[in-house]
Amino acid sequence: MDPLHVATFTGYVYPNETVIPWSVLIVVYPYLTGLVAGAFTVSSLYQVFGMQRFKPVAHFALLTSLCFMLFVPVPLLLHLGHPERAFNSTITPHLTSAMAIFGYAAGFYLCLLVLETWFAFRPHIVRESQRKGPLRWFFRALTLGSDDLSENAMRYDRKWIFALAVIGIPAAHGLHGYVGFVFGSLKSREWWSSDLMPVVFLFSAIISGVALLIVLYVASCKLRKIEIDLPCLKGMAYTLWGFAMLTLVLEGLEFANIVYKGREGIDTIMEYVTGRLVIPFFVIQFAVGAVIPILALSFMIWRGTTGRALVAGVTASACLVLMSVFMMRWNVVIGGQEIAKTGKGLLDYHLLIFHREGLVAALSVVAAPFVLLLLMTRLFPPWVIEAETLTHA
Repeated sequence: MDPLHVATFTGYVYPNETVIPWSVLIVVYPYLTGLVAGAFTVSSLYQVFGMQRFKPVAHFALLTSLCFMLFVPVPLLLHLGHPERAFNSTITPHLTSAMAIFGYAAGFYLCLLVLETWFAFRPHIVRESQRKGPLRWFFRALTLGSDDLSENAMRYDRKWIFALAVIGIPAAHGLHGYVGFVFGSLKSREWWSSDLMPVVFLFSAIISGVALLIVLYVASCKLRKIEIDLPCLKGMAYTLWGFAMLTLVLEGLEFANIVYKGREGIDTIMEYVTGRLVIPFFVIQFAVGAVIPILALSFMIWRGTTGRALVAGVTASACLVLMSVFMMRWNVVIGGQEIAKTGKGLLDYHLLIFHREGLVAALSVVAAPFVLLLLMTRLFPPWVIEAETLTHA
């Protein structure tokens, strides 16, 4: 047996229940999709709803969403024994399978992101294609033969950006809601079978994406040695605060619903809830990762905190939220498999370090979008483009 899937258990379980097939990579997969949806939400708050305070991060949020979306399928491909077979679900569709539909949903959303990013960065692409340098031909190819930057052309681009952003809102949130649907529709797992699962995944995705943008925006301003736009940061803090409170309520309702429904395996579930779940769920996910950031943000909003204290407090809260959402994904994916299907025993998941589905592989997948984002911000600096394009808005 693969050492990754060796499990110890207590109580009475069937032999085929001693395997935990979904590893840490399947934890990383919904975590990345959540960051995509949340980042796109921040971009849409400006592009669609015209909230001016989000102007400094609108294009950066769009670029972040694209970079992370490109790596969303990677954990699934690494998890498969033969990743080249992944295309079979697209070539030979099985429309009754939620897994098979993902290929079409993800492909549609990726195309939408690429189009919106191209329209948003087209002025920069055209200008770079007209300059001398080694990247001139690269940018000339990206113009797709369109180098018109007249007012009429820019007005046409803004209409396309608006239309694509409007379509992207349900597409982005539907993509991540689908992940929750996959888990919530599995009745064979007591810990997953909840009608609230898609909603919880969706709202936790929004707060994780907003938190990520807060951290990246503050870090980028420090690296570029420019002043942080406090109204923009405060706007993201308000967004994080509001959605975090709603997410906390939904997660609490989902937890109560699962425990209340677990009649047949209630002894095992209570053993799990009052035992090994105390630290990762109640302490890390709820107390440290959710309650403390909400209280901290509430205090700063109530006191009207500004300046360095606001930056430090909001950034620290965002980091805690990112940890909380990751733990939520861990507790759902791994936790759901630690409860035997018979409801008569508990299994242990052993995380390996160097393995195809181990810790190093998972950390590499998480780090890859950040490396790509660093490269993309060099090629398509969103801060310059914000200044250039918004003056014509």
